[in-house]
Order: sequence, then structure tokens, then C-alpha cells
Amino acid sequence: MKKIDKSSWPVLFVTDQINQKNDESAWLKELQEQLTREQDCSYILSTSFGDAHDIVFSREDLGAIVLDYNLADAGRLHRKNYCKGIAGNNVLLSGILIDFIRTRNQSIPILLLVNRGSIEEIPESILAGINGTIWKLTDTVEFLSGRIERHVTEYIKSVLPSFFGTMIEYVNEYKYAWHTPGHMGGQGFLRSPSGTAFHKFFGEDVLRADLSISVPELGSLLDHSGVTGEAEQFSAKVFGADKCYYVLNGTSTANQIIWRSQISPGQASLVDRNCHKSLNYAMIITEAKPEYMCPVRNGMGIIGPVDFTKIKPKEYNMSALTNSTYDGVCYNIEYVMKKLNQVKVHHFDEAWYAYAKFHPLYQNHYGMALAPNDRLVFCSQSTHKLLTAFSQASMIHVRLTEDILKSPEKTEMFQTLFNESYMMHGSTSPQYNMVASLEVASKMMHDNGPVLFNDIITEAIELRKKTAQIQKDYLVNNDWFFGMWQPDTICETPLEELISNQDYWVIKHGDAWHGFDVAEDYVMLDPIKLTFTCPGIDVNGNYQKMGIPASIVTNYLIDKGIVCEKSDYYSFLLLNSPGTTRGKQGTLVAELLKFKELYDLNILLGQVFPELVKQYPDKYKNIGLKDHCQMMHEYIQKNNILKLMDDAFKNIPLQKMVPSDAYRQVVCNKVEFVELRNIQPEQSRIQGVMVVPYPPGIPVIMGGEVYDSDSDPILSYLLARQDFENTFPGYESDIHGIERTEVDLEGKTYFKTLLIKE
Repeated sequence: MKKIDKSSWPVLFVTDQINQKNDESAWLKELQEQLTREQDCSYILSTSFGDAHDIVFSREDLGAIVLDYNLADAGRLHRKNYCKGIAGNNVLLSGILIDFIRTRNQSIPILLLVNRGSIEEIPESILAGINGTIWKLTDTVEFLSGRIERHVTEYIKSVLPSFFGTMIEYVNEYKYAWHTPGHMGGQGFLRSPSGTAFHKFFGEDVLRADLSISVPELGSLLDHSGVTGEAEQFSAKVFGADKCYYVLNGTSTANQIIWRSQISPGQASLVDRNCHKSLNYAMIITEAKPEYMCPVRNGMGIIGPVDFTKIKPKEYNMSALTNSTYDGVCYNIEYVMKKLNQVKVHHFDEAWYAYAKFHPLYQNHYGMALAPNDRLVFCSQSTHKLLTAFSQASMIHVRLTEDILKSPEKTEMFQTLFNESYMMHGSTSPQYNMVASLEVASKMMHDNGPVLFNDIITEAIELRKKTAQIQKDYLVNNDWFFGMWQPDTICETPLEELISNQDYWVIKHGDAWHGFDVAEDYVMLDPIKLTFTCPGIDVNGNYQKMGIPASIVTNYLIDKGIVCEKSDYYSFLLLNSPGTTRGKQGTLVAELLKFKELYDLNILLGQVFPELVKQYPDKYKNIGLKDHCQMMHEYIQKNNILKLMDDAFKNIPLQKMVPSDAYRQVVCNKVEFVELRNIQPEQSRIQGVMVVPYPPGIPVIMGGEVYDSDSDPILSYLLARQDFENTFPGYESDIHGIERTEVDLEGKTYFKTLLIKE
């Protein structure tokens, strides 16, 4: 395995003297040569403030910064207001650059190059931001290069959190292992061609860090000891929790750990109907008796917040609420706690929302923002989704009650009892690379999370404003472009206001833009969840003459290498995350403009979707893109599919069995496949498994619920989806709990599902 060495953390020299023909230039070049030749370091050079600013903004692999106090060149940034009038003023240039570096990185070593004068002439504000000074042409270059190397080495050690650093240290001892895993640090893969290809692709670093639980130096994930326990404690502190648990099988497993630790068979629970299916499976595992909180929807089908006024006034053992939703609807947590004061234990599924603590825009809108009170609060977070952990690496955060926090005995008892549920779902062979990724994700948020997410929010809002402006410009000429689901004021409001003021993002009663019927202001829109809208329908469900279904657009984007997170009927979702770059954003806008051009020209589908036409020539040959969009739009409108969807999800069918009882019928094979077209409502057939259509990705009917005359809207909607797929082959979407029959002589398939045998 390669060591993390000094040469991969270059020293940034910021000086405009290096290219001068004088003693100072020669001395600097000698210092740089000594640094590389004798100290095994590397360096990069910037000769102006502007270049240095961009390097610091874009690179996180710098080992130290050597900054010329006498820097006089502002570079191209002298034209910006932020540097206006300071060109040639070395004190201001150096001070501004130091301040900028420290806003992004508090700990990187900054060494100030000074060539004349005394220490008294350097302002205290500058001295406070640096780690040392280097007087040019004094001391030997051998000594000074050693001082720089020492700073680099100490800094590299500081960026490695406890578990990750210990793992690297262990791997770099090059021990002969006689324990699992069988590939023994990757060596086993080299005994066959396919294994060798695997080794070459992933590299020795990843494989040698794939270690066994038999390695005592790394502690234990199952009893949260050693450096593993230290990593979890560190993450708890970073995310503002009292306890944190690393989960290596995704938030699906995290949700089940939480519920199994708190719920017994038959206990009443309150579940967001807009929840992830893992929570519905938790109802099965725990044998809970669920009741449902139903979210509102707008006319486009976008899911909004739960309507708390429709919850029965009774006591519940536990609740589960999705925060935030796919489209970025986030709850004011203090409001939720007041509305759900009859619930004993609260669970917020924050799978898509692990970053909320790290920017003031989300103040009071995430679970760990709550102060300790008389109720347990759990948050499950997919640290891999919008932070930087490996896939399936997730966390459970816990806010303990006041009485538990005050008592070491009660704290120990909570830990012991909760860990029984944790161990039911934990592996005795943890993937240590995943553990390290969780710790590193925490360290990143600890070191510069607020700066990182300020950048991400800024870039997301810039894309929002750009899209809104393009659409506005086209609308002036009665033309069309894609829109964005967001407040109407975004285009005109200054960027700085939108970044800092939560009020602009609150979904307010009476505002027309969101289309939700909300009586109070208790949710906000997360600006980094980018829901693009297509022509065809407004938020109130009013169809327009011209329409472009979103699935056509997202299929086009996929062909161009742009993969969306979710596609609905007339909207599609993209996520601005730490991995998003301005290059991605620019490419997206360019491709949307290209789609518009192809649409306006009504280019033949064979040129836009050649594979689709090749697969279904009788259906799509000689049809233009514009005509194709309009045909699908008119079909959706004529068959009122969005209204059918809304009616289906508003309907909570009669529950004849709790989900766990229905699942027992599945286990005992007391179920049968029945085609949906053959289900007769008057027969009152019981669904065996949950049915989850994508979009929108939430259950329309649960196992144990009944198809009868009252639930006819559900059947009508599913049959409408079936007919849509037969009318527009190639646009099939996933429906969990639904299978399809073989293609018949007419080229059609039909939906079937598992019903409990009569």
C-alpha cells in the first residue's frame, strides 16, 4: 500500500519575486530545490493574489503555504470589488489572503516570507493568522527547508482522524496475515486473470485495508470499543448528538435497528405515509400496529409536508417522519414536537439530510437541533448520500432524554439495551474501509463543513437563478424553457440574502408558487434539492396545451451522461452535493438548451433516441421529438393520470391485518399472484406485500390492506400506469410489489401482485 507521503501534499509558494533577476529570486529557487531534493517534499508556485486565491479555493491537498508578505501583484482579481484599490499594498493583499485561507482551513500551516524591516512592522492581525515567519536571505536554506518539512509532516498527521490513521499505520506495517478475509490484502486476487483485473482496478490500498475483525488495534464495531468507539464518539460530537452508531448496511438497516430497539408487538406507532420502504419493513419486523400521517401534494404530484391536523389524538409509542423529503421539504423540528406531543419516542429519517447542522440556513429544521427533553430522539442518516462516505455507510444519531443524560447508570443501560438491537443487524466481519469513510466524512464536516456547504448552497442557488432567468427571458417572447420549483422571488433577490436568510425558503401559507394547502408556516425548501419543472401542468393541476413529460427529458439527459435522482410526470430532481462542480452545472444547462433546440425543430426520434426507435420501430419510427412529447402529454391529460395518482395516495385503505401478519401469510405461501385487471372491489381482497410505485416512491397500499370499493382509486391508478406502459413502451418504471406478465400476442403486458389467498 502506498504511504500517504509528503510529496502528495505540495507546499504552495505565493510570491511574485521568483521570476525576478536578483538575489531574492535565486534564494527562493534554492530553497525550493532543497525542499524537493533533501526533504522529499513537492511544491507549486503562484505569482499573484488571484492565482493563489483560486488554488486555495479548489485544492484541499496543500501541505503548507509560504506567503510573500511583500506580494504586490493582485493578479486578475484587482478588478473585483473585493480587491479594489489594494493593488500594490502588500499588507492588505497578504492580510486578505490569510483571512481567506483561514475561512476555508483553520489548521493548514501558513509561513510568512519577509525580506526587510522588523517584526514590529507586521500587523498583529497578520501574525495571529500565521504559523511562523521566514526572513529571506537569512538562515540557511537547509534549515528553512527542514522547518517547512516539519510543518508539512505535522499537518498531514493532523488531517488523519483516529480510526483512519490507525488503519493506515497498521496496514503500513506489512504484516503476514493468517486470518480473514481470504484474499489476504489483495494477494489472493493475483492467482487468476479475473482476480488480477479486480486488483488492478481497485488498487492495493483498498484491498490491504480490507481487514479482519481479528485485528485488535482497530477496536470493535459491535461493542463500540477502541479507535472504532472513538470514531463514533467523534462523529456524535461533530453532528451534535449524544450518541452515534456507525451502520454498514445503509439507512435501511439503521431504521430497523432503531425500531427494533424501541417497539414491541402490537404497540401503536405513527408513520409518515411518505416513508422509505425500510420503515414499512420495520413495521413487519417489530409487529407494530401502524397508523399513518398523510402528506399533502400539489397539482404536479410533488409531495409536501404532513397534515398534522388529521392525526388522531391518542398516545403512540413511536413516530417516524421523513425529513427532508426527496424534493427538499424540511420540517421545523420544534413545531413537529409540539404537534406530536403524544408520541413517546421520535424518529426522523434524515437519509438525504446529513449536512443540515453545518449551515445556519437550516436552523431548527433537523432532529439534533433539539435540546434534551423528556423524549428520546433518533435520526438516521445516509452519510453516503450527500456527504462523502462510501455507499451503504450510514449513521444513527441519538438525543438522549434529560434523565438518562444525568445518570451514568441509565446511560450505560441505554447503551447496553440499544446495542442488543444493533448487534442483531451488525456483521462480525465489518468493512473497515466503510468505517474509515464515515469517520473521514465526520472529520471533513468538523474541519470545514460550514465553508463546504456554504459553497454548495451558493452554487445551487446560482443554478436556480440562472435557470429562472433563462426561463424568464424566453417567456418574454411567448417561448418556453424549463422552470424550477422554488419561490418566485429567487431570480430578483440578491445571492447573499438567499444564502443567509431562511425566510426566503419557508413554504408559507398563501404563497402561490408551491401549490400546497398548508395552514401554517412549518416547513422550508432545501435549496440544494433542485426540482426542475417541465411545461404541461402547473402546481394547481391545471393542464397547459403544450407539454413535455419529464421522463422524455431525463431519458435524453441519461443518453448525454447526466443521471437525475428522480423523475416524476412533469418534474425531475437533481442534487447539488459535495461532488457537484460548476462544470456539471454548465453542462446540464447546455444540454437542456440543446433539448429545447431539438424539440423546437421536431427532430426525428431516431436521431434523439435511436435505441428506443430500434426496439419499437412500429411505435416510434418517423415521429418527431415535439410530436412525441405532445402525444404523451395529451395521453396523460386525457386519462387524468395525475388526478388518479393524487386520489390514490390520499386514500388509506382499510387495514384487515397489521403488516407483520400479512407477511406471515407470505412466509407460509398463503398468497397468490392475481392480475390487477381481475381484482373485483366487491371481493375485498387483501394485499400481501406493499406496492410502491416510482414515481413517487412511496407505498400506495400496504400488506394487510384491502382492495374494496373504498380503495378503488388505488386500483384505478395502478391500471392507468399499466395502460400507459402498453401505450408508450420503453417508458416502464419500477413498481415494487408489482410483477408483469409475459408479452401477449398484442404486444401487451399486465400487472400482477401478491394477494392473500381466500
